Amino acid sequence: MFTARFADGSIGSFEASRFALGRKNALRVEVNGTTGAVAFDFEESNILHYYDGTEPGRQQGFRRIIVTEADHPYVGAWWPPGHGLGYEHGFTHQVVDLVNAIAANQQPTPSFADALQVQRVLAAVEESSEQHSAWTTVPGSDPA
Repeated sequence: MFTARFADGSIGSFEASRFALGRKNALRVEVNGTTGAVAFDFEESNILHYYDGTEPGRQQGFRRIIVTEADHPYVGAWWPPGHGLGYEHGFTHQVVDLVNAIAANQQPTPSFADALQVQRVLAAVEESSEQHSAWTTVPGSDPA
């Protein structure tokens, strides 16, 4: 590993051994809650890892969920199973879901109330970060 100082004065560390062996630096995002977790690794963009902490001990562990299989609700509109969908496709699906709900005279999902709750979660994440990762209650959430 080596450290570099950038023009803006910041310092960055790089793991040269992984790169030298042809392996990209990993970027994994993991969100943990009181009863489980989800994780996403950018090197496996077709897979979501899910952990259900409410299961009996012998069954606990991360499960791989392949999100581009033929029975996934959005794959039929794109490429064959196993091909990754890009960031922009999520926006396309949002529009399709909205238009289809309006055409069927149904309430679109997610709703504006759902969007508000997402914003509350994001605000709580920022507040937690500002408080050195202190546990932060999300307004409007069920504490149970």
